Amino acid sequence: MVITYFFLAVYVVAMLFVLFYSMAQAHLLVYFFKFKTWKKDPLSVNDPLLPTVTVQLPVYNEKYVVARLISAAAKLKYPADKLEIQVLDDSTDETAALIHEQICRYPSVNFRYIHRQDRTGFKAGALREGLTQASGELIAIFDADFVPDPDFLLRTVGHFRNEKTGMVQTRWTHLNEHYSLLTRLQAFALDAHFMVEQMGRNRQQAFINFNGTGGIWRKSCIIDAGNWQDDTLTEDLDLSYRAQQRGWKFIYRPDIESPAELPPVMSAIKSQQFRWTKGGAECGVKHLRDVWRQKLPLGVKFHATAHLLNAVIFIAVLTVSLSSIPVWWAFYKGWIPHAYFQAASVFLVGFVVIASVYFVANLSLLRYSWQGVLRFLWELPLFLSVSMGLALHNAQAVWEGLTGKKSPFVRTPKYNLSTNRAGWKDNVYHAVQVPATTYLEAVFALVFLAIVGLSVYTSTYEMLLFHSMLALGYGLVSITSFRSYRLKSAT
Repeated sequence: MVITYFFLAVYVVAMLFVLFYSMAQAHLLVYFFKFKTWKKDPLSVNDPLLPTVTVQLPVYNEKYVVARLISAAAKLKYPADKLEIQVLDDSTDETAALIHEQICRYPSVNFRYIHRQDRTGFKAGALREGLTQASGELIAIFDADFVPDPDFLLRTVGHFRNEKTGMVQTRWTHLNEHYSLLTRLQAFALDAHFMVEQMGRNRQQAFINFNGTGGIWRKSCIIDAGNWQDDTLTEDLDLSYRAQQRGWKFIYRPDIESPAELPPVMSAIKSQQFRWTKGGAECGVKHLRDVWRQKLPLGVKFHATAHLLNAVIFIAVLTVSLSSIPVWWAFYKGWIPHAYFQAASVFLVGFVVIASVYFVANLSLLRYSWQGVLRFLWELPLFLSVSMGLALHNAQAVWEGLTGKKSPFVRTPKYNLSTNRAGWKDNVYHAVQVPATTYLEAVFALVFLAIVGLSVYTSTYEMLLFHSMLALGYGLVSITSFRSYRLKSAT
């Protein structure tokens, strides 16, 4: 009986964290509705007061997308004498030749090619190196898979007339959202972040984050905050917290779109998720104590805590999933009073809140159309299932981040795909090694599928929906993982 209540206690503690996370999301949802869209018209390219701008394009072995990136950057509308575009190239393959070929097509654009032989610091190191040579007062950054809007600079630089403004972030949109089910589910998740989370935090002047790309900084803000540092895997989140703790103000512009490519296969999604979740945990360890020591409003501290610890949700979900097995068995055997299960229904509030966040975020982009509602009805359960199926992979990343285990910066391969479903197989940057967690995900899928079968056989339905979603999630994640790794290794 003691071990039974131990698992019940573990289950409850993990669910309490999920509830805390959902309450933070609910508060952001309230401020999302209070967000006021900026009414700034684009500045004129002939405005004599326009500041000098350096656009940084960090690149590493990006032969599939680099031409598209440089072409888009060359079309940015801004006075030629006030615009510098740095191509920060760490490539070791033919990408460098493609860059030079593309730059030659735009002789009137002030391109500066900076190539590092030593990739020290990875992306953070490249940005830091470029900053030492940047002539601009403002620094805009676009990753290789982005296609900046020609009016991006004219629509953002006006905010820096306020001397306290340190960074302006724009909203990511998705070039290949409808490429596959996986890209659609990623868009579903990212839209919630860029709508409810970023807008909700910014409206109440809580800390937001530069998303690594699609934003523009004041150069003096970067330097004042300690420059780009490479002791975490998310240099963008790290610098964001250092800058805002020093009093710099960040502005979020959801009306300015920065289109980008979504990873089309599970192996690429996992590499991106690992970096984001581990880096977020590393930033939590690095900054959370300082945030609470500073004289900041309680609301800012609360949301900074939820923000910096949001990746821990994967550890909580994994814990809930695994502990639910003995808890389900104990309920079936009658070792735990059924009233306890009824009391635990309070935790459903958290899932309702999370569903509401995704509902509002995605439906607001579709003007709350009936078509959007119908799409939401199948996307939400599928998204939640796949998210739970990624819990093992992401929990490992978070644990490494919390415990200080270091790992190299593994960038996400870019594909430049729109309709060719099989095109990703020819990508030379694509990962081929199957990680051990993928095999364990397949085992989890079978275990939870067996529990679903036993629940039906024994008429024990209390956790049937939860375990069904886990079986579906781990099944989809493991199958798409094996397919993405093994098909490539066989070519």
